[in-house]
Amino acid sequence: MPIRDTLMKSFEEILYLSKADVEKLNVSVEEIIQAVENAFCEKAAGKVEMPPKPGIHPKRDAFIHAMPAFLGETKSAGLKWVSGFPENPRRGLPYVSGLIVLNDVETGFPVCVMDCTWVTAKRTGAATAVAAKYLANKYAEKVGILGCGVQGRSNLEALLAVCCSLNEVRAYDVDRGNLDRYVKEMTAKHGVRVVPAESPRQAVENCDIVVSAGPILKNPHPVIEASWFKNSGFACALDFDSYWKPEAMYSMNKFCTDDREQLEYYKTQGYFANVPKVYAELSEVVAGKKAGREQEEERIMSMNLGVAIEDIAAAKLIYEKAKKAHVGTQLQL
Repeated sequence: MPIRDTLMKSFEEILYLSKADVEKLNVSVEEIIQAVENAFCEKAAGKVEMPPKPGIHPKRDAFIHAMPAFLGETKSAGLKWVSGFPENPRRGLPYVSGLIVLNDVETGFPVCVMDCTWVTAKRTGAATAVAAKYLANKYAEKVGILGCGVQGRSNLEALLAVCCSLNEVRAYDVDRGNLDRYVKEMTAKHGVRVVPAESPRQAVENCDIVVSAGPILKNPHPVIEASWFKNSGFACALDFDSYWKPEAMYSMNKFCTDDREQLEYYKTQGYFANVPKVYAELSEVVAGKKAGREQEEERIMSMNLGVAIEDIAAAKLIYEKAKKAHVGTQLQL
């Protein structure tokens, strides 16, 4: 068969990976953390292309985003089409849903479509873990988790993989049923002490690491105060500034983010009305261009918006593993 015909035949099909297919591959959290950290290194080296994610907003505080990215070092390209609808859990549906499309970087042809919910959960936790690796106290023992949904679970899993001294979790959720399930499930899964917090304050005070993982709100009603936060603490906000009062954010010695350009874009969309000046991007810290934690008594926050290079790096890893394991369904284009 002529080379041209062989090439055409190879691009006549795409690999479809359902959520069950992705889970079947048993990709470890450590592998996802490494893929995400490598993606940040590529970003620091100027080897990625990642425009701010455009979006549409069919309902209040709901979003559907397009998240494209190209990583030159790992030859990965694709797009995540993802939605977040805060009312979905009340309907018995996940808050987040969507798909990832991977493209061949030589021809542009789509080669894989996969469910994005597993990837989104794991890569978000992985990004928090990478941030904690460089910004948290080396001997952190207590972590506070605000929001006991998917992200509350994936972030704890990832943090336990990099923060070896963690021995206590303080968990808070506005829904007591969610909180009770979280305490039971995370205790059984990780063998760590999980204490239910009766208020956000109890989930923040005296914690070495605090992760806020509530819904993203354009007009937030923040509750976390500066006086609650430990002087040697590290905070990772996954829900924008929804949980954190401005004075709490301004009390930080270093305020970081995963992408300056995206943070500035969101300001034009009405978010982040009052946040501190960015000290560094995570990519700069990971690559050693900016210092991470320099002192024990240092308050540091990372505003992790969620960036497409994390998704595409993780998706490429999953795609390669699926091909080797012959997992998934071939679909005709």
